[in-house]
Amino acid sequence: MTITTPDAAVTDPTAVRLAALLDQLTLEEKVLLLTGRDFWTTAPIEKIGLRRILVSDGPSGVRGEVWDERSPSLNLPSSTALGAAWDPAIARRYGNVAAVEARRKGVDVVLGPTINLHRSPLGGRHFEAFSEDPHLTAKLAAAYVEGVQENGVGATPKHYIANDFETDRFTADVVVSDRALRELYLLAFEEAITEAHAWLVMSSYNSVNGATVTENALLETPLNSEWGFDGVVISDWTAVRSVNSARFSQDLVMPGPAGPWGDALVAAVTAGEVDEAAIDRKVLRLLTLAARVGALEGFEPAVAAPVVVEDGIRFAKEAEIAGSVLVRNTGELPWVADTLTKVAVIGHNARFARTQGGGSATVLPERVVTPIDGLITALPNAEVTYSVGAVVQEGIAELPLGTIVNPHTDEPGARVRFLDADGTELFAEDRRATALVWFGGDAPISASAVLEFSTRYTPEETGEVLLGFAGAGNGRIYVDGALLHEEHVIPEGTDLGAAFLSPPSASVAVQVTAGESLDLVVEYDIDPEGALMGALSITIGIEPDQSNPDALIAEAVAAAAAADVVVLVVGTNSKVESEGYDRSDLDLPGRQDDLVRAVAAANPRTVVVVNSGSPVLMPWRDDVAAILLSWFGGQEYGDAVAAILLGEAEPGGRLPTTWPATLEDVPVLDVTPENGIVRYDEGIHIGYRAWLKAGTEPAYEFGHGLGYTTWSLDDLTVDGSSLPAVGATTVTVTLSNTGERAGKQVVQVYASRADSTIDRPVRWLVGFAAVFAAAGESVSVDIQVPERAFADWQDGWHYETGSYLFEVGTSVTELPLSASIVLN
Repeated sequence: MTITTPDAAVTDPTAVRLAALLDQLTLEEKVLLLTGRDFWTTAPIEKIGLRRILVSDGPSGVRGEVWDERSPSLNLPSSTALGAAWDPAIARRYGNVAAVEARRKGVDVVLGPTINLHRSPLGGRHFEAFSEDPHLTAKLAAAYVEGVQENGVGATPKHYIANDFETDRFTADVVVSDRALRELYLLAFEEAITEAHAWLVMSSYNSVNGATVTENALLETPLNSEWGFDGVVISDWTAVRSVNSARFSQDLVMPGPAGPWGDALVAAVTAGEVDEAAIDRKVLRLLTLAARVGALEGFEPAVAAPVVVEDGIRFAKEAEIAGSVLVRNTGELPWVADTLTKVAVIGHNARFARTQGGGSATVLPERVVTPIDGLITALPNAEVTYSVGAVVQEGIAELPLGTIVNPHTDEPGARVRFLDADGTELFAEDRRATALVWFGGDAPISASAVLEFSTRYTPEETGEVLLGFAGAGNGRIYVDGALLHEEHVIPEGTDLGAAFLSPPSASVAVQVTAGESLDLVVEYDIDPEGALMGALSITIGIEPDQSNPDALIAEAVAAAAAADVVVLVVGTNSKVESEGYDRSDLDLPGRQDDLVRAVAAANPRTVVVVNSGSPVLMPWRDDVAAILLSWFGGQEYGDAVAAILLGEAEPGGRLPTTWPATLEDVPVLDVTPENGIVRYDEGIHIGYRAWLKAGTEPAYEFGHGLGYTTWSLDDLTVDGSSLPAVGATTVTVTLSNTGERAGKQVVQVYASRADSTIDRPVRWLVGFAAVFAAAGESVSVDIQVPERAFADWQDGWHYETGSYLFEVGTSVTELPLSASIVLN
């Protein structure tokens, strides 16, 4: 492979100054810069005025340097909600808000957005990416990146490339055609580089066509040589495994300080095995990033202070409304608040809502508005009842802060101590949560033998509870000084991320009395050798009681029958959608399907709110009055849901990915490597393209979504009936809001080529626009169709001449308008 190295003739003043700084560095200092100083920062070098660069997980919030409830973060809706908004303006504001949050926490680089494609609905990290379509993803990714960087923070599109599954993600090899790479997976990243000029890109764990990505020619071509990327390729954590990767366009190894480069790379350069010019290019890119974010003395940052600032909490609610998708409505919604006297709210997720997916994207918000909270606030004159209906939780749920007292301070919370092998305290801290993660920070994990957690727990109800812990390894549970249980918890599977972020649990049954406190102590043996990158996680709390599921359903049915209307919130849990593992099916956990059927039979005015980050099966979908897909809705989730149900706002979302009726119908499903290989044999046919090719009807198609008004698409014109061999065009659509209230419509433009001599999708998305209009208003909207929309990859971009059909409408199958165009 060829790496473009620094040009000695460069005369750009900034480049000249950076080159002068480079000349001051020894080889050892250069190599030092190319591996992280610790978990989240790069190495500083004082003599050239370089401070550390702090990076932080995103993309649906910015956690900061510590994973700690004492340093809360704004929790934005999941990326699938952002994808469902189909609105680059929302995506750009999302990036703006994330950057303001980053700067509040002293963060220079946000590790997001995640823009891998929804190749299969079984992908465990599906919630963290935008869409199954590369064009929609590319437009939103570019807007997100622009939003982050115009406020002076580096954005990091990830995970480059073909990292669309979690199973064996560290080692799996994706075998994929060059055409599919170019037209789908690379296309999703391209505009974030060529248009938005992202300052970083994250390389992924997996291999592509036989070479691990951190040692893959794809890092140079097309990323650098064709797209003009001038930023830093940062590795996913531990993705770099050898000195050989330094020969490729991999710039920064994370985390540090240990890593495969270091002294070994210095030796390789000294021996002539790695060209020092390649090292210089990496260092110059890192120094360029430092200059951009204000980490290098003598250089003005790209943006001195945030220039686009708005209320992040208000935006979180607005973004959730914009991305919520109403897929079914029999005329039930919107409700009028004043007409409701009794509302039954049912569902585990109505009270314990999922506002974000599991894994490294997790942030700790200061507060969360759940659906039951939002509806109680919005309906002050109605009686709002709550029933759990069915248990969704799997494993340990943390103890509510209001039920625990720190025995050291007598304040709400718990005392955590790190002890050595002799029981001597090495470190202690007072915490306000029982789900605890240490990524970096001051805790001496490697020097400790035992973590001791202590609190006074006061139960809210009388009965038997299952007290326990979730954490891979050995732990002991003490209640009122007595050892009740000891267990060595063995993680499932081999993925270290899953074992760390969502470990199995151990518990013991304890009889408790409401209002009577008990002393709870958990000792957890620390295994430094088994710790993930020197980090540690443990959750102390209660496992669910699933001893009488029929009684829970019966209670919910009685509540439904006695109410005017029902809001039934169903959803997934952290064992279903999380980084580290893929899904085995698309079923709702537990008895939720039985619950929906029973409640709908008891009250025909049942509205189901789906609290999942990606598709689930809804075999009861024709039996309920309405269905709102709300994704993982961020910290203002409940207020947004209430606003939609009560008509204060319109659900603005359209499906960014296809929702199937059955698992068997899904045309591209496989996420499990065979002999270490995942074969993308479907080529360019993923998502709705695959559904159209198979001729199978899903439950709800790509692009589908309902609002609270009606629309007509009245006219379609195309700028020119023919185009030169390569050229862009403009599609102009006139549409009218024929209803009685203002609303939003997403106009979608698809291209097709019936007589193509090459394999093409039945149709493919080439343009879209979110349109807003008042009641009775007609709007004309111009939609740009890029020249690449007509291209296919044949060892270069190829343009097949002849006639193409543009179809325009409101989903991939609802396309009332059409026009032809000829590519000469």
